[in-house]
Amino acid sequence: MRSYRRTLRTGPTRRRLSTGLLALGTAGALLLTGCGQSGDSGRGDSSAYDREGGGNSTGGFPAPAPEGTDTGEQRGEQPDDESRDIAPSPDYLSTFALDVDTASYGYARRTLGDGTLPDPTTIRPEEFVNSFRQDYERPGGDGFSVTVDGARTNDDNWSLVRVGLATRTAGDDGERPPAALTFVIDVSGSMSEPGRLDLAQDALRTMTDRLRDDDSVAIVTFSDEAETVLPMTRLDDNRGEIHDAIDSLEPTDSTNLGAGVETGYETAVEGLRKGATNRVVLLSDALANTGDTDADTILERIGTERREHGITLFGVGVGSDYGDALMEQLADQGDGHTTYVSTEEEAERLFCEELPRHIDLTARDAKAQVAFDPETVEEFRLIGYDNRQVADEDFRDDRVDGGEVGPGHTVTALYAVRTEQNATGHLATATVRWLDPDTRTPHEESSDIEASTLHDDLWATSPHGLQVAAVAAYFADALRQGDSRWSDLPSSPTLSQLSHRAEDLARDREDKDLYDLADAIERADELLT
Repeated sequence: MRSYRRTLRTGPTRRRLSTGLLALGTAGALLLTGCGQSGDSGRGDSSAYDREGGGNSTGGFPAPAPEGTDTGEQRGEQPDDESRDIAPSPDYLSTFALDVDTASYGYARRTLGDGTLPDPTTIRPEEFVNSFRQDYERPGGDGFSVTVDGARTNDDNWSLVRVGLATRTAGDDGERPPAALTFVIDVSGSMSEPGRLDLAQDALRTMTDRLRDDDSVAIVTFSDEAETVLPMTRLDDNRGEIHDAIDSLEPTDSTNLGAGVETGYETAVEGLRKGATNRVVLLSDALANTGDTDADTILERIGTERREHGITLFGVGVGSDYGDALMEQLADQGDGHTTYVSTEEEAERLFCEELPRHIDLTARDAKAQVAFDPETVEEFRLIGYDNRQVADEDFRDDRVDGGEVGPGHTVTALYAVRTEQNATGHLATATVRWLDPDTRTPHEESSDIEASTLHDDLWATSPHGLQVAAVAAYFADALRQGDSRWSDLPSSPTLSQLSHRAEDLARDREDKDLYDLADAIERADELLT
């Protein structure tokens, strides 16, 4: 008797949850999957499916969409056979909100560079995986392309399956709508450390010179209190005034993050521009110690402004001491994402290249659902996305929050999948659902993978994007566990082996980011040895 078992988190959807994991082995404990249960909106519960005891074993495919939603069938695309019209047991589904955050990996690199292992609770594997460029095919217009591939590991019948989602390439800066950016900048005493406020000021000066004349900028600072240093100001004839405001920033007292967020959103609402992308950019070490330090109180304000005015939040973390969990929660509640910078080069690239290029949104409330076929799949595990779980039945409930994604982004989800012996035929269908940012019209796109395609060895497969994702995931898993020999992923290489693989990939792709990854893995190996 075989069971389809999932270790799931409980608690509110997309809120940071506890991350206790069980080891892979004879105990049969499994990593996270994104499978929710009926009647539990936004939550997942531990459960097992007995193939001989119940459930629907005839079709491991997404449930038919309710009338009025945009699905492949409604666009004239027909399923391969009648079984695909049958709604499967929820046990075969993995559902999660999309995530383009990368802060966890950036902060881990900084910590390792300082000679210290990162706190395992700050390690989010999906943010390691999504920190590296993937060459997925891009869609012709707005929306997503869906790529699904995979390869075998050395463990019997285990494979890594990669689900890749990509939006259109970010266009020329002149093609995007104007931006109204409210910078909320931490000027507390802790920001006086080199590589914090000074780094932000240098990057903001350069960004001010590169933004378009029809863009607008506001600046709010906070320490023990919050202050609007510069109201929403167009750049056309006011760059000098903006430079003066940036130059005036000096570190002072304690960190009243709640006041900063509240004043920042007030300033953004006062300067709200119709037809523009209105965004709050929070730059802080997120170490709140004065005023509202409770995350829920701060989050409530962000959620209200997001719903009423559509103002999204972009969190930028800095500093060797960094409130990772709070920054991530703030960005989640603000329908945005987070990143982390520790060098002048990273800050300049972020503020001067990535932020202006990704100001626009191509998808709101985006979710993914992967349906595994019970005829070919024994077990599956979603790697990471611990706090992005969405109940399976909420996939097409557009009132349930998803992720916001802009042009030029890719999202990768890795699954560890154990197939039936000598399995052939359909393995899984991956579907992404999103809302148009302006009209909130729902759209979907899907792609299938066959079990027969999982024949290549993981470390010999081409293209190399799957290997890059695998190295990043194995690295994150080793940092979570503290020792790669006790990994929750199948057939885990040692950190030394991972470092060599990252170096080989860096040479093949001539990619500095992969050289940095190899260096971070080597540092972790030295600290764990």
